[in-house]
Amino acid sequence: MTTLKLTQIGNSVGVILPKEILARLKLEKGDAVFVTETPDGVALTPYDPVFEGQMAAARRIMKKRRDVLRELAK
Repeated sequence: MTTLKLTQIGNSVGVILPKEILARLKLEKGDAVFVTETPDGVALTPYDPVFEGQMAAARRIMKKRRDVLRELAK
């Protein structure tokens, strides 16, 4: 477990993530992170759960309409 300290950043309060955590999450300066509430608290992730749901729906449609999409690609 890593303890993070809240720090003043201008008029806001922020958290500085150590290099090890950034590397583990495959994050770089300017990337977005998402906070998701869980039964145990909150989770910090680089993956947007809303976007993931949209992609799952798109995959289902592409699988169901594979023949139509193949014809459109010609």
